[in-house]
Amino acid sequence: MQKKGNKYGTHRVIEPKGVLPQPANKIDNNMDEIYDNEILIDVQTLNVDSASFTDIKERAGHDLEKVKEIMFDIVAKQGKHRNPWTGSGGMLLGTVEKIGDALKGKIDLKEGDKIATLVSLSLTPLRIDKIKEIRPEIDQVDIDGKAILFESGIYAKIPSDMPETLALSALDVAGAPAQTAKLVKPGDTVLIIGAGGKSGMLCCYEAKKRAGVTGKVIGLCHSEKSTKRLMDLGFCDCVFSADATQPVPVLEKIEALTNGQLADVTINNVNIPDTEMTSVLCTKDTGVVYFFSMATSFTKAALGAEGVGSDVTMIVGNGYTKGHAEITLQLLRESEKLRNIFTELYA
Repeated sequence: MQKKGNKYGTHRVIEPKGVLPQPANKIDNNMDEIYDNEILIDVQTLNVDSASFTDIKERAGHDLEKVKEIMFDIVAKQGKHRNPWTGSGGMLLGTVEKIGDALKGKIDLKEGDKIATLVSLSLTPLRIDKIKEIRPEIDQVDIDGKAILFESGIYAKIPSDMPETLALSALDVAGAPAQTAKLVKPGDTVLIIGAGGKSGMLCCYEAKKRAGVTGKVIGLCHSEKSTKRLMDLGFCDCVFSADATQPVPVLEKIEALTNGQLADVTINNVNIPDTEMTSVLCTKDTGVVYFFSMATSFTKAALGAEGVGSDVTMIVGNGYTKGHAEITLQLLRESEKLRNIFTELYA
């Protein structure tokens, strides 16, 4: 008889008691027995979120053996992969190994299904037995290990019409283009910061689709390489390279590109800190800033906006919005350019 579990996984929390698994310091990652409302996953790949993996690589001096040590240490101490410095996790790809008795027949999964979890590794009980390969340029780590998906956890079945790694790379950032679809209206001027990265390219495509011919999409990239890549894709009306941690020079550029009108919607996809004020200053009063970046400081954004008298609406980058997996995978199906660049870079 399997033990009864809590919908949100509080039965796995070791300390401090009473909190949910994400903010918990330590959770139980014993996979020998599962609770009646859990799904046991045989893990194939961890897709570590960009802010977290960038941080880990820098701490390891870009030494992959040290990256392994850091990852093993994180999981040993916490029972999950929550980066202690960024607080963020990522998601995983794996095969359903076992379904708890209370969930059988109530979910559209069966043992043997390939899934990507759409909840953060920062709350997912995880055991890493072996790290087999690290692909540092795309933030993916192949492992032997097990994980638990709670009853409240969301997931996507891996589609049959595209490679697993391609689907995984897109699903990792599914919240960003789906939120873009909700936020951008015809005629809007949209600024996308970190536009040449994985989430950025998806957002540029979706923003142009929603803003239409009367709108304007501006892509801010960091490197020459990502700037050229985004220009070649042709999703943006304007693309330029700049340091997003320097608000005033970027503001001056945006003022020039918008005749002083600034952006109606700004979407921040970067994986480094200190870009909050660039996002705020480049957005018009009553505009919207969507911080998808896990490197965002709420304090810097809120007090910074207050300090410059900006009346922007700021949205915290919840990686989930209804239908986000379907929306994002559909983008790869409808845009050959997107699919080709994602295949080249991530699959």
